[in-house]
Amino acid sequence: MKKEDKQQFTLRITQANSTELVVILYEMLLCYLEDAREALQPGEDAPCGQDEFREALRKARGCLNELVSSLHMEYEPAPALMQLYMYCIRRLATGEQRRHMGPLEEIRRVVEPLRDAYRQLAAQNSAGPVMRNSQTVYAGLTYGRNTLTENMADQGANRGMLV
Repeated sequence: MKKEDKQQFTLRITQANSTELVVILYEMLLCYLEDAREALQPGEDAPCGQDEFREALRKARGCLNELVSSLHMEYEPAPALMQLYMYCIRRLATGEQRRHMGPLEEIRRVVEPLRDAYRQLAAQNSAGPVMRNSQTVYAGLTYGRNTLTENMADQGANRGMLV
């Protein structure tokens, strides 16, 4: 995952409600699967190596584990989602063991429809951000010479953890 992607995910997480967080986790998982695919395909620009492949799969597994731990099993869709997530974790292990993208593509085919469904749910969720004391970002992009700068409003002292 590129530095810009990490910054964008971080910004989105600070402003996301609970449903949007699930969408972000799906998107991060798909991004790590793409990193694993790139690690398997040697080229001039692509990193080639077993370490990059395993690191991408480790991070993808972390996303899946977070999705599993966030399930509320007392509600109806949770058991079905748990089965899907456990299937994905098993396919991830198979892909890592065989160093093959086939099982990882199966994960992609499972996750993309879930991401799209949660994206529709997130549009209907009017709850505020989960992180209450985070920096608010207002549409503040300015163009500089060869750069795009993001301006932040309200960068006061009321940030960080509340104890």
